[in-house]
Amino acid sequence: MFLPPLLYFLWSLSFPVGKKLLEMSPPVFLTGSRMILGAIFLLGFILVFQRKTIKKISLRGWLALFILGFFSIFLTNILEFWSLQHLSSAKTCFLYSLSPFLTAILSYFHFNEKMTVKKWIGIIIGISGFIPVLMLTSGNESSFSSIFSLSLPEISMFCAVFFAVYGWIILRKLVKDNDISPPLANGLSMFIGGVLSIIASLYIDRWSPIPLKAGSGYTFGITLISLTILSNIVCYNLYGYLLKKYTATLLSFFGLLSPIFSSIHGYFILGESINPIIFLSTGIVLLGLKLVYSEEIKLGYIKKKASEPSAELDSPRKV
Repeated sequence: MFLPPLLYFLWSLSFPVGKKLLEMSPPVFLTGSRMILGAIFLLGFILVFQRKTIKKISLRGWLALFILGFFSIFLTNILEFWSLQHLSSAKTCFLYSLSPFLTAILSYFHFNEKMTVKKWIGIIIGISGFIPVLMLTSGNESSFSSIFSLSLPEISMFCAVFFAVYGWIILRKLVKDNDISPPLANGLSMFIGGVLSIIASLYIDRWSPIPLKAGSGYTFGITLISLTILSNIVCYNLYGYLLKKYTATLLSFFGLLSPIFSSIHGYFILGESINPIIFLSTGIVLLGLKLVYSEEIKLGYIKKKASEPSAELDSPRKV
């Protein structure tokens, strides 16, 4: 059981390191740079090691990939990086824990999955676990106006999580209906979303000659390449390896360690304080998630064997 915690220990680095990158680059350009680089690495890996998974994609499949790239990559990451500028890395990471609950609700509408009383109780408990963290003020979010006691960075982050989950719903349908492997769909959608971000950056950011802080080009490049290799190559493939040994459900529970790990990383990398409320809220969310997943296993929506292909799509995760 050493590797699952290690996976999320490494994956949670993307939040504080991403915050460091935002000190050198605006969110839109950073999204485009990271996603295009990640797509090159991932598609290159597929071309070398998984060439057999490459198949001809229909026009309908390309349309689905464009929608996936627009929602799950373009909108999600721009909103997330903008939020990360104004929230602590731990709080931003914690808000991603809302994903399983949104997935359960959206799956009810998209896949007609049954919502039992126990699942609703789990969702309510899980969402209530976010209230203590939302009451915290982190970063410079206090300088923004609020809507229903939520700051604009928090609302932006909620939208990012929603679009990420919606993207994974599209991915499930894309893989099922068009026979495209999840890694290939991820790589192509990342490239599409990255290109859209660069195009948007040309109109939003100041290119003189590129939108980077003066003198930070080398540091930005090395940090971005290191983060992309860690997240898109090491963690992605480690996750795939662990799916052969454990269920996606169990890995999702380990994923709730990410906010705690991100708090630790934020303390050492950014000098952010570690707030014990993150630990309390994580425990509440864990209880709600346990109720939701136990019902989904009972109803047969989550496969019990980790080796089954559909397990790979059970849980949205940060890339």
